[in-house]
Amino acid sequence: MIDCVFCKIATGEIKSNKIYENDNFFSIFDRSPVAPGHSLVISKKHFKTSLDLHDSLGDEFLDCLKNTALKVIDANNAEGFNVISNNFAAAGQVVNHFHFHIIPRKKGDGLNMIA
Repeated sequence: MIDCVFCKIATGEIKSNKIYENDNFFSIFDRSPVAPGHSLVISKKHFKTSLDLHDSLGDEFLDCLKNTALKVIDANNAEGFNVISNNFAAAGQVVNHFHFHIIPRKKGDGLNMIA
């Protein structure tokens, strides 16, 4: 996609510091974090939502998600984390490219997440 910021990051057109990367996914820090270490796991190929992701990519997605979570938990002395994916505008999706948020958490951090 020509105007997709995540596609531009995936191809290197926009520079980024990757937290973790495998053949089909990478992770970066969110540019507007809600907590220290707030990260994004993003597909290298353009998929609009979670529903568009090929089933065959599930293992690689989980690999990137788990390795990113472990790194940001350790770096931020977090006690837990949330994994969030907004799909379609009605659910708050702003960038129309498959991505999941990893938000490191500490007890009493004041963040109010939907359960």
